[in-house]
Amino acid sequence: MAADPLAQGRRRTAGWWRRRSLRFRLTAAASAVLALALVVSAYVMIGVLGQALTTTIDDAIYQRARDTVSLADARRLPNELTTPDGTLLQVIDAQGRITHATTGTDRLVPLLNTAERATALARGRAGFVNGEPYGIPHLLRVRVLSADRGQSVISARSFREVQTSLSTAGHVLVVGTPLLLVLLAGVSWMIIGRTLRPIAALRRGADEITDTARSRRLPVPEARDEVHSLATTLNDMLARLEQADARQRALVSDAAHELRSPLASIRLQLEVALGHPEGQDWRETAEGVFEDTMRLSRLAEDLLALARLDERGGPARREPVELDQLVQQTVERYGGAVVVRLPAPGEGAVVTGDALDLGRVLVNLVDNALRHTSSPVVVELRAEGADAVLTVTDDGPGIPEPDRERVFDRFTRLDSARSRDEGGAGLGLAIVRETVNAHGGAVHLEDASPGLRAVVRLPLS
Repeated sequence: MAADPLAQGRRRTAGWWRRRSLRFRLTAAASAVLALALVVSAYVMIGVLGQALTTTIDDAIYQRARDTVSLADARRLPNELTTPDGTLLQVIDAQGRITHATTGTDRLVPLLNTAERATALARGRAGFVNGEPYGIPHLLRVRVLSADRGQSVISARSFREVQTSLSTAGHVLVVGTPLLLVLLAGVSWMIIGRTLRPIAALRRGADEITDTARSRRLPVPEARDEVHSLATTLNDMLARLEQADARQRALVSDAAHELRSPLASIRLQLEVALGHPEGQDWRETAEGVFEDTMRLSRLAEDLLALARLDERGGPARREPVELDQLVQQTVERYGGAVVVRLPAPGEGAVVTGDALDLGRVLVNLVDNALRHTSSPVVVELRAEGADAVLTVTDDGPGIPEPDRERVFDRFTRLDSARSRDEGGAGLGLAIVRETVNAHGGAVHLEDASPGLRAVVRLPLS
């Protein structure tokens, strides 16, 4: 079926319009609105001007007619009527004869016959009459009033001056409106160009931001307008991206550093074993390599967990999790090394999230506490208002207050935990904070006197 030519034309026009620059489209739209406004204004002005001039003539001929009616009623009409403004007057008696008239006015034929005079009197307002049949080459504005003794007074005035005024105003508008439109379009073009200049500066600034100049920022205009807000928002976004990139680079650098140590240990042990096979204890070598391999495995798992948290931005699953059961099942693997304190039966704390991720939080906290405690670690769960509070307490040396926030950063280990045997890769607490934040909670460390207490708050379902 053949396509509709009209629809194709509309699509081509719309496509052409979308390909134009924003400055052109804004100027064209503003000019179109201005053109419509000017045309409507000109039309209204001509109408108002014509109405005002017509009203002026109507008032003048009405006043002349009233004055003449007063003279006729008083029987004081002069033989020759005169008017200073050129108004034509005819006084007609009851028999339809013209008894008095202004100089130059027909004294034999009334401007309006009997029927027309009756209609004009009934209408009660002025009307138009063609003056050519009466030797007047102009359109006339005529008003009729009745007097005593069956008389009537016809008052008329040429409408030419109104037509001339309207014609002159129309010519002025025909010439002036396009010129005014061109002037306004030019001003709009310049104003819109100056308005869009900050956006062009933003574009140039964005072009200058490369992978080697990430710290640069977009120019912020001085005016507190929408472009200023846009530039500020984009700069905040660039700052966040720069921070994320810095964290990513630091993560890669720290991961490479952490991977290098166990790999170097494995390589050294294997090189020694292969270089001196006759004096090598292969079981000891295997145990050392196995220990380093397990360290690599734990590091890979931690990195994968962090990558998943960064990618998801939230829990993998959102389902009800009974924390008391989760805590009980998790601490059972530690035997007597962990003491658990749970709410009374029927007062369990239920949160929404991923049970596996929350279990990993508890395991990381307990493992970290067991590295530094000399007595059983205490795990306590309770409900406080709208939160479930999970605490893990040890009696170790604790962490100085200035460092209690820093230990949640990735690959952060204090000096006392830098050995391979005592400390991990410094990702455990980072995973804890990322997971808790993803579940809408918060975690912090506090002094347990003696020891350290990790406090996790999660919103109850």
